Amino acid sequence: MIYFDNAATGGTKPDCVLDAVNSAIKVCANPGRSGHKLALSCANIVQECRNELDAFFGGYGYDRCIFTKNCTEALNIALLGVLETGDHVVTTCMEHNSVLRVLHELQNRGIITYDVCPLGNGGIDPCDILARIKNNTRAVVVTACSNVTGRMPDLNAIKKALPRQILLIVDGAQGAGHLPIHMQKMGIDALAIAGHKGVFGIQGSGALLFSDRIEPKPLVFGGTGSMSILLETPDFYPDKLEAGTLAFPAIFSLLEGIRYLKRKQTEIFKKLHTLSEYFLGGLQYLNAYEIYSAHNTAGIVAFRHKKQESEIIASRLSDEFGIAVRGGLHCAPLMHEALGTLDYGLVRVSFSHFNSFSEIDTLLNALSAIEKQG
Repeated sequence: MIYFDNAATGGTKPDCVLDAVNSAIKVCANPGRSGHKLALSCANIVQECRNELDAFFGGYGYDRCIFTKNCTEALNIALLGVLETGDHVVTTCMEHNSVLRVLHELQNRGIITYDVCPLGNGGIDPCDILARIKNNTRAVVVTACSNVTGRMPDLNAIKKALPRQILLIVDGAQGAGHLPIHMQKMGIDALAIAGHKGVFGIQGSGALLFSDRIEPKPLVFGGTGSMSILLETPDFYPDKLEAGTLAFPAIFSLLEGIRYLKRKQTEIFKKLHTLSEYFLGGLQYLNAYEIYSAHNTAGIVAFRHKKQESEIIASRLSDEFGIAVRGGLHCAPLMHEALGTLDYGLVRVSFSHFNSFSEIDTLLNALSAIEKQG
């Protein structure tokens, strides 16, 4: 099957990542829990991964890089662990449900209130965010890249528009690995990343990096391998937020994935931009489809058939042509409401730099065949 669903999860992993996972599974030692050589070796790899992530994303120290099982968990820690009663939050209509549902739940509990910044000319205007700031606004939460269209808000401009005391929390699920992110230079206070997408890790890997302006409270309690005599959770990071056994194979995969990305970043950005541009160049000649994306380094292109639901088109591409894409609302209902696509949804094609132009030709031919069938 031709795989064009990389925005959901990366379909092809580099050999170095696969080798790391295979090696980690064979070790069967618990990092940070024992003093024997195998456990210490695993703990060193975990520490290397923290160091690499902190350096790559311009973080605030390895101790403020904590591992999660995905980006959703990282966002939950950043929001549930930081926001307090009476806080107000500004977010955008581009957000994934991993942000929206957390804010909605907190508002339903009477803990916070929040406002949603609308779409303007396909993107987010920092002035529209600023207009929604209140005296009790604690944070602005914004995606680095729309998982629907691939559009990337200008994080630098958003940060520049904000009063200094307001936190900037960024959902990097799609942006990490697809655009340059340096937390300190961009003034980002918390960055949540999905390890299994643009940074080439396996499923079960994710991370939250955060500044010294926030002190997230733990959501999970248990063993940390440190301060075991105490019944209280350790008050220092990363232990404070990492109760329980770490997913060592996932973390090792993330380490090798981020190293691979460092070596190939320029090449990857260029390839994804070219692939999306190439696909859009062919798609524009098929009259049955309406396009909702411009070429981008996330490799995301969203479109819809003018007469058929997007999930039907995605199913047909899978069943009749052996091509994997995603149709529907992509867990981002407010974005579809803003685009006017809540009824039929959108077909999302998302490329990896491992994809080829010949694979895109096959997709274009399949879409052409569907168009001719009516």
